[in-house]
Amino acid sequence: MQFPEDAMPLRRRTVCALGAATALTAALAPTRAAAATPPATSVPSDPFFSYDRPETYGVAQLYRPASPDGQPATGTFPGIVYEYTAYAANLEYFGTGAAYFVRRGYNTLVCQARGSGTSPGTVDPFSPQEQRDNYDAIEWLAQHPGSTGRIGQMGVSYGGHTGLLVAVNRPPHLEAIIPTNALHDWYENTIYRGGIYSPRIRDWQRATAPATLQTYAEHPLYDDYWRGRSVMARWDRLTIPTLEINGWYDRYRDGMVKNYLAQPDHVWLVSGPWDHGDPATQYAGIGPGPYLAWWDRWLTEDEHAPLPAARITSYELPGPGAGTGWQQFGHWPPNDAHALTLALRADGSLKPAPGVGGEASFEVNTGTAAPHRGQQIRFSTRPLARDVVLAGDGTFAVDAAFTADDGNIAAVLFDEAPDGAATRITAGWLKASHRHGHTALSPVTPGAYHAMDIHIWPTHYRVAAGHRLVLRVSSDDYPEIDSDVPAGRVTLKVGERGAELRLRVRGDS
Repeated sequence: MQFPEDAMPLRRRTVCALGAATALTAALAPTRAAAATPPATSVPSDPFFSYDRPETYGVAQLYRPASPDGQPATGTFPGIVYEYTAYAANLEYFGTGAAYFVRRGYNTLVCQARGSGTSPGTVDPFSPQEQRDNYDAIEWLAQHPGSTGRIGQMGVSYGGHTGLLVAVNRPPHLEAIIPTNALHDWYENTIYRGGIYSPRIRDWQRATAPATLQTYAEHPLYDDYWRGRSVMARWDRLTIPTLEINGWYDRYRDGMVKNYLAQPDHVWLVSGPWDHGDPATQYAGIGPGPYLAWWDRWLTEDEHAPLPAARITSYELPGPGAGTGWQQFGHWPPNDAHALTLALRADGSLKPAPGVGGEASFEVNTGTAAPHRGQQIRFSTRPLARDVVLAGDGTFAVDAAFTADDGNIAAVLFDEAPDGAATRITAGWLKASHRHGHTALSPVTPGAYHAMDIHIWPTHYRVAAGHRLVLRVSSDDYPEIDSDVPAGRVTLKVGERGAELRLRVRGDS
């Protein structure tokens, strides 16, 4: 890639282009929940989401603001690293979307991560080296003669991950970021969920970074290798304004919420009814206007450019007519959310009162097919007398015994309609040998009970009156986690002094 003659070279091997870009939908194809994302078209009434202003500039060949004759406009402009990604081989693809920002007075940089596209080297996703390359790209753009020195970074999936990671490296000229569907920790979010390898990532590894098929397997425990690829390990350094665009159906929703909870004074969270990828392709009404408002506020320092009216803008699933759609809150979970504890009872019910003590067991599933009846246990509420709104994360606390020397627990929550149709809401997973953390193994004694707290990923979901809330417990949840433990049986304590499902619910639910 050739830079203009007046451009200063990047010190490290990352190919970048001063240019415009559309947000790139990630290559990983998500597995959707049972209910498809609603075909919603509304946006919050908050002015932040309808912000726009007229075009001022054309777009020159270098994708800098241009005068009417097509020559680069005089003056200096703030800059946006629109995507720092391994998916930017077709730079022209990115030009269409980011031209919106260029025409409104922004320089735009699109970067091919080291080893991708025409950038030499080997792709090592989210590595310290890649983070240093990104740091240099930001500082290069800040020092460009046509730059004001105020830089932001945005991106979807890979580009969202890199934006968060470079932010905790604190480039001096990085003022704000917009990560979309992005991580808090590469180990926890994607590779080892609850200490269990996620097979859905392997095709992506083969296509994007095949060397990681070996290196990730060499690091099954949480060590410095993963800390170097983590925002969580440096949450104290996430102190610039951060607009997180989260999807309640997305595989990174847990990480996005955790970033907010770690830095609520610096993070704004928008959580919508979309899957992994660019929200604009899934939800009509989410266009570039809110992003422009964010950049105008932090990069041009326009105090009239709106911020979101509240720290949290969340779409209550599953959609209008069941959920109530867009809502705004000052905090997450909302102030009116409270704890709800449901006991797993010996009769297969979920109720606040635990009933008599007992045991329930299932066979370990060592295959990739969905667990059959003998490989799972289901616990269900009665048909609800009124709506229940789940608003936050949860915990499945259980004492479990394994006939083998290790085992997995997968806890999946469903919304079951009166006709028996089940919609997946959220889930959590934990390997028994990781029950005390992921930095060292905790031995599992066959036949003995071991206390396990399984983190249930957050959601904002309304279970309608007449429906049931159902918890499925099994040893597997393919393709979210590998079926990687020995054959045998798992037994849970239920009823009095037994397993509990702890949730956050809103209002009088």
